[in-house]
Amino acid sequence: MAISEIELPLGVVTHELADSDQLARSLADRVAEALSQAVSAQGRASLVVSGGRSPIAFFEALSTRELDWAKVQVSLADERWVAADDADSNEGLVRRHLLQNAAAKAELLGLYQPADILEQAAQGASRRMEDLSRPIDVLVLGMGNDGHTASLFPDSPLLARGLDSREAALCLPMLAPTAPTQRISMTYPLLASARVQCLAIQGQAKLETLRQAMQLEALQMPIRAFLHSPLEIYWCP
Repeated sequence: MAISEIELPLGVVTHELADSDQLARSLADRVAEALSQAVSAQGRASLVVSGGRSPIAFFEALSTRELDWAKVQVSLADERWVAADDADSNEGLVRRHLLQNAAAKAELLGLYQPADILEQAAQGASRRMEDLSRPIDVLVLGMGNDGHTASLFPDSPLLARGLDSREAALCLPMLAPTAPTQRISMTYPLLASARVQCLAIQGQAKLETLRQAMQLEALQMPIRAFLHSPLEIYWCP
């Protein structure tokens, strides 16, 4: 199956790349261009990325792109509720692979907050995100085989709130089906406000998930909420 075979809403742009290296370079070029345009137009730019292993090549490619990184804020669509020096930390991943080379001058706004309970940590993350330049200039999402994106997981107790276009909180506590289960996620209204929205996926299994998501509701596969214009999907086999 090719991505062109999936019936996506009008306005969703797809890019089919040969391999993961080409995907990383192509996505890095697109993101760098959009950030440069935002800096030129506004004097600053905001970039929100996703964690996990898949975006490492993209992070490393983007870190070498020349732009005025000192005027760029970087944040995360979601975070595991672990300290930044924990091996599972998305913030730690971004620090190691993106905030290097030319991108070392960017400002990182992390979601992790120390607190007694996850709900308090999520409230702290929302307050931290008040400093994020909004609307987000560039958003780069990933997607799990269960159709989750960010930490908006099917069956998470607060998923309906997280996907509600009227939700006022910038971040909410979420529960993942695998460890570390306690997560903090940006909410749909914040994420979907992004001027440039990209989804990066690899492999046939992810295409099948995308196909299934088009047949289901967002509460069943949360990625469905984002499958509309101006989304750009980057895929390779």
